[in-house]
Amino acid sequence: MTNKPKKNKKYTSIFFVTDVHGSERTFRKFLSAGEYYEADIVMCCGDITGKMVVPIVKGADGVYTSKLFGQEQRSTTEQELAKLEETISNTGYYPFRTDEDGKKKLQDDPKQVDELFKKLMFERLQKWVKLAEEKYRDTGITCIMTAGNDDLPDVEPILSSSNYVVNAEHKVLKLDDNHEMITLGEVNITPWKCPRDVSEERLKELIDEMVTQVKDVKNSVFNLHAPPAGSTLDTAYQLDASVDPPRVVTQAGQPVTTGVGSTSVRAAIEKYQPLLGLHGHIHESRSIANLGRTMCINPGSEYGEGILRGVIVNLSKDKVLSYQLTSG
Repeated sequence: MTNKPKKNKKYTSIFFVTDVHGSERTFRKFLSAGEYYEADIVMCCGDITGKMVVPIVKGADGVYTSKLFGQEQRSTTEQELAKLEETISNTGYYPFRTDEDGKKKLQDDPKQVDELFKKLMFERLQKWVKLAEEKYRDTGITCIMTAGNDDLPDVEPILSSSNYVVNAEHKVLKLDDNHEMITLGEVNITPWKCPRDVSEERLKELIDEMVTQVKDVKNSVFNLHAPPAGSTLDTAYQLDASVDPPRVVTQAGQPVTTGVGSTSVRAAIEKYQPLLGLHGHIHESRSIANLGRTMCINPGSEYGEGILRGVIVNLSKDKVLSYQLTSG
């Protein structure tokens, strides 16, 4: 893939977002953002699928009930039901209509819950890839979509199913005539035991393997979901992993924060000094930091509120020409 900047344009404009976690509203904003920001390349990378199924149960009286964020939701009309499903989808969850018997079967069979979750997840992701293809094909804007540590390996065939949307995972892509990009969705071990959590040693191996294929690493982009350790892009609440689920550590009644990024990612950036690092994973650490000559950016995420956090980065031949964090 080589993107050709628009006529008379002497730089390549990238719009990057991360951690949309299945949010319908957030993803639809991403579909409109490319043309709005006049980007050459749009990227939705890392943790793109949702986290859970939310049953909407039809009672004997015909009323549908559901629990969302600890509050009971009641729907008595098809219009109310559709609105509830939309709300659930916009938060990144997967609504599922059922009845009392269906709910009991799910409660009694964790395997069935897992199969249902995967079915709904794959259906939404397939729809998203199709929508991105339809939206961006005629614009000439390159669209890149990749997974993160929360995403199951099973999503890879879906992300690779389009002949327009690019799945860049574990690849070296030529973004334009001057810039290549490596992409890696794995992160260092988390307390949540996610599908793509790996050791720091393995992260180092994966990064080094891709870098050997880059022709001009000094002008490359490192699209690594894990932020570099101790960079301000990785500040999160400290968790006590001795309990399940992990809980936030407090001190004097206040939550304790700590850096949870990858030491291998930081070491790789300091060693290879690419032009740009694009990161995510830690939603609350919307930040920009320079590690040597490398500008590292985490645009953050507020997918649950339907807010699209992003960053526009303009790359000239051998430098980051300009950047702007976005929110909408």
